[in-house]
Amino acid sequence: MSGRQNNKLPNNLPQLQNLIKRDPQSYVDEFLQQYRHYQSNVQIFKLQPDKPNKELADLVMFLAQVCHCYMQHMTTFPQELSGLLMSHHTMLEPDLRMTFCKALILLRNKNLIDPTCLLELFFELLRCHDKLLRKTLYTHIVTDIKNINAKHKNNKVNTTLQNFMYTMLRDSNPLAAKISLDVMVELYTRNIWNDAKTVNVITTACFSKVTKILVAGLKFFLGKDEDEKNGSDSDSEAEGPTVRDLKVRYSTGKKTSKNKKKLEKAMNVLKKHKKKKKVEVFNFSAIHLIHDPQDFAEKLLKQLEDSKERFEVKIMMMEFISRLVGIHELFLFNFYPFVQRFLQPHQREVTKVLLCAAQASHQLVPPEIIEPVIMTIANNFVTDRNSGEVMTVGINAIKELTARCPLAINEDLLQDLAQYKTHKDKNVMMSARGLIQLFRSLNPQMLNKRDRGRPTEASTEAKIKDYGELEAKDYIPGAEVLEVEEGNKEGEKDEDGWESASISDDDNEDGEWVDVHHSSDEDTGEVAEKLQNMPVEERKAKAAAVSGSRLLTQDDFKKIRLVQLAKEVNAAPGKGQKRKNVELDDEDESRGEVLTLRNIEKLHKKPKADKETRLATAMAGRPDRKDFVRKRTKLNPHAGTTNKDKRKTKNFMMMRHSQNVRTKGKRSFRDKQIALRDALLKRKKQYK
Repeated sequence: MSGRQNNKLPNNLPQLQNLIKRDPQSYVDEFLQQYRHYQSNVQIFKLQPDKPNKELADLVMFLAQVCHCYMQHMTTFPQELSGLLMSHHTMLEPDLRMTFCKALILLRNKNLIDPTCLLELFFELLRCHDKLLRKTLYTHIVTDIKNINAKHKNNKVNTTLQNFMYTMLRDSNPLAAKISLDVMVELYTRNIWNDAKTVNVITTACFSKVTKILVAGLKFFLGKDEDEKNGSDSDSEAEGPTVRDLKVRYSTGKKTSKNKKKLEKAMNVLKKHKKKKKVEVFNFSAIHLIHDPQDFAEKLLKQLEDSKERFEVKIMMMEFISRLVGIHELFLFNFYPFVQRFLQPHQREVTKVLLCAAQASHQLVPPEIIEPVIMTIANNFVTDRNSGEVMTVGINAIKELTARCPLAINEDLLQDLAQYKTHKDKNVMMSARGLIQLFRSLNPQMLNKRDRGRPTEASTEAKIKDYGELEAKDYIPGAEVLEVEEGNKEGEKDEDGWESASISDDDNEDGEWVDVHHSSDEDTGEVAEKLQNMPVEERKAKAAAVSGSRLLTQDDFKKIRLVQLAKEVNAAPGKGQKRKNVELDDEDESRGEVLTLRNIEKLHKKPKADKETRLATAMAGRPDRKDFVRKRTKLNPHAGTTNKDKRKTKNFMMMRHSQNVRTKGKRSFRDKQIALRDALLKRKKQYK
């Protein structure tokens, strides 16, 4: 009988909820009874809002579950529940407050409440000192905004919420401001709010007085996106020359040692270009979307100069400013003297400071601004009184600085640094050789004659640019090779044996397809040999004629790149003399928008570990190994030790006069005679 009483519908809300969802019209009276019960409990709750109320919590969840079945009776229920939370959220009992929030989330999932009003309410609730509640609200806010923009961008809701979040970032409550920032960062990472307005709202976090908010904003701009690493290797293979192309180019024809050496050198150059294409792709679109980066960087530098934050935060601000300057090519001349103060070998995180100095340099910075930084690095790092690692880091930093500002280093300093190519430390030696290799392509005239290497066609065509000079070309470099491949319809040739690339409009009046002859790789090699003897001005004229008269295909660009690759291998005309080449390692990382610590800390040989490090490594490698000690077990555990065992633990000074501890080297001649006699007698007895 008691079981039947427990199953009565007014007292069993889960059972009533199940029945209402199946047949709402049959249980209207029961529902209205529970709804009136809820209203009476709300009146009691308003008298003591800080008291727990389990009955009210059950009724709220019940009504939220069945609200969609009786919309005519529940039109004001979502607004009433939101009003209760807004008015009493600071004094509500935590479990009851969580129940109200879950009920509102359930109503939002059923589309029974406006998303704008609910999200604004939840942002207000972020001020509560309830970690579980804040985590629940954060998850719902991100998921709800994602669902709102699932099919198409809802600009009206997005604009309203972004404006509200802009005010929340300036809220006096640091918890609410921090979570609002986390929401915007998460939405940007998921490509939901990836517009310029979101980015510029996040920039306000970089000026916050709360350290957590400041660090979160800096991490957002300094981070990288893993989603853009999906570049396929097959595309890069199709764009440029392959190993087969080089083998056909240099291996066909007469087998000579000269062609073999050329093939090996071309393979190294191809490997270098392929590694440049496979460089890690960073997503810094957020930095590109910042409005007025010049003013933003100036304000950030002013904040950095006056900042009293810990050193790690200052390093992050310094790195962000350097990226702003490098990517947008800003003029922030006060930044370089500020960085210059930290350029000491003993400075904490000095490699990151060197990275900031290199990242903030670009071709528009006057050379006299960068030159003191380079001199400071050379004087403080590249000296024989420092270790090899310190010298390596200094030379690598100078290399990255001069790669962006070649005019910032003088000839004397460059030649002094080049002399470290024969240093006993391999890291220093390879870094110096890398600097030499860099200036072979930038400005070989600044190097000593013995360091310039064998001139190639690419190095002779390179032009030294003055400060602020831009080279605008009206042709595609290397396009002169295509003139021979295409030819005209009649196959006429000019005086030098080159086929004309022009095709008249009258050649194909019927509008039919014309079969165009494409030369093989062997023909391309022959063309490259002919181009090697052609004057530079004539090459430019032919390249301009081809670039302006026709559209180039992917195969054409592939052949152009193959010829441009050969220019880095072939010796310049009239420069056949041998010159000692600098042997470099295979790793040659390209310089993109952003540098990494690998560019500064690049060590070609692992430094030798000290005794403590080796010992720690050895002990870490055998945590489960037992001691190599032979343990003898006694037959009787209570037995004592023998005299032989006792002698092992006695002091040597007590046993030194004993016959048993005398060494063989101190025995007298008589003792040796006796020992030999005893040994012979013992052996004789054994053989009997």
